Amino acid sequence: MESNKNIISKLRQDILQWEGYKAPATGQRDMLGLGPLESAFPNGVFPKGSVHELICASSEQAAATGGLVSGILSLLVQPGGICVWIGRDRCLYAPALATFGLEPHQVIFINLMDDKDTLWVMEEALKCPGLTAVVCELREMDFKQSRRFQLAVEHSRVTGFVLRNATGKLGSTACAARWHIKPLPSADLGGLPGPGFLRWQANLLKVRNGQTGSWVLEWQEGQFVPITETTVNLEMQVG
Repeated sequence: MESNKNIISKLRQDILQWEGYKAPATGQRDMLGLGPLESAFPNGVFPKGSVHELICASSEQAAATGGLVSGILSLLVQPGGICVWIGRDRCLYAPALATFGLEPHQVIFINLMDDKDTLWVMEEALKCPGLTAVVCELREMDFKQSRRFQLAVEHSRVTGFVLRNATGKLGSTACAARWHIKPLPSADLGGLPGPGFLRWQANLLKVRNGQTGSWVLEWQEGQFVPITETTVNLEMQVG
């Protein structure tokens, strides 16, 4: 029985490695900084060099998703990395990226209104190993196109983010994970004036070879800070 378990464990590790998920070296783990959320991914590590799909069901969720992705980008591009952001509504305020430690000169902005053009530019950008990450805003993406994205990053090791303004039934994709981000009220700053730290509810709806779940993250001083359910409950009681 023990031998069978070892064989199954070895096969799982081999499959992960074939799919581009490399196990961290003994005693080392290249953590991105998402707290307990990262344990949901294979080997407990955020999958770089993969494509992530983020579902936005409203303009509020789209804004929140853009904020959380900006935070992730700031962690990915340091130091000196470059990313491409393919938008469609020109509503992204570039100077605000500095809130997340992401300088505007580190982002190449491309504005396209047609999904067909966006898909082509996204795929070509994902093939460029000189980039750290690529973000695109889409409405529709089928499995075939998502597979093309995934094949591109398996060679370039670029990390891709597809922000989809999708409210209907979602089909299968080849993306490493499907996220759904919701904005949350910021916590009171101990009676101090002004808004509190940005906060999100990050839901992982699908994770290839990983686990789904829901986490609350807050952006504090250039990093994500996990907020426990106990903390949220105490804040509600105080409020």
